[in-house]
Amino acid sequence: MKRRVLLATPLLAAGPAVAQPNRPHARIGLLTAQRAASMEPFLPTLRAGLAAAGLVEGRNLTLETRFGDDDLSRVPALMEELVRLPVQVLLVQGAAVSVVVRARPPVPVVFVLSGNPVAAGIAQSLARPPVGFTGLTLLSAELNAKRLELLHDLRPGLRRVAVIANPDHPGETLERSQIFEMAERLGITISLYHTRSRAELDAAFAAMDADALCVFADGFVLQNREAIARFAIARRMPLISGWRAFAESGALITYGPRLAESYRRFAYFVDRILRGTPPEELPIERPSVFELVINQRTAAAIGVEIPLSLLARADLVIE
Repeated sequence: MKRRVLLATPLLAAGPAVAQPNRPHARIGLLTAQRAASMEPFLPTLRAGLAAAGLVEGRNLTLETRFGDDDLSRVPALMEELVRLPVQVLLVQGAAVSVVVRARPPVPVVFVLSGNPVAAGIAQSLARPPVGFTGLTLLSAELNAKRLELLHDLRPGLRRVAVIANPDHPGETLERSQIFEMAERLGITISLYHTRSRAELDAAFAAMDADALCVFADGFVLQNREAIARFAIARRMPLISGWRAFAESGALITYGPRLAESYRRFAYFVDRILRGTPPEELPIERPSVFELVINQRTAAAIGVEIPLSLLARADLVIE
């Protein structure tokens, strides 16, 4: 692994954006049930990927964005709005995916979701997307066992770990089984807190009594990552999750897919579809690039010493 030291959140370098002069203008829609802030870390990467494929905003690309502001019931109307424009490809993120799949819009759909598309009933298998659909899943449930091992390596005497999970998240059952199996092997007791709303998250904070905290990553906790990190730091609890944004917001460690690569990968699907490939002929992809991120500032704040062996393995260290 390549280690870099961060003093602040880095900017993503898109490289030179060169529109292909013979390429027709494309209008692409991006739809999520979440707030605009949830996409802020990923839109630059998406735009960079599209630019690398020769699709540059202001030249031969219009990117239409629609946000549901945490209201899933708004998704059908926002989808219809994008279809009427019309858009040639619809990019759909997170919880909105299931809604759009049920609606079957008359435009190709590329999705990205943190859950399991098979468990969610979206696809028969990753190799066989439904007609008109393809995309990416960020779920690697087996990594939750590895995250628990990392916590145990930091604190060998660790006995009680709290887990925050969204029961509505496709694949949560598989994630839970993985971490409970590892907990039994390590002699750790897991306390599970289901959180689908801020009220449930606050209730979990009030009830939590543990030595460390593990968060199953999904859209809801991503939006509340700063509150979760503040809670863990105040309690001097090591916090681990799957996405780098958590470490940048104060989590001690994150280990999981490099989301920037996944959102950049959107451009591959868009490019293939615009060139005539039916979406269902493009298999749903799993993450292929993973990263370990350590927040040294948080380690100092909660009194945890990160072993040099772990620091040497880190892709990013926030100091």
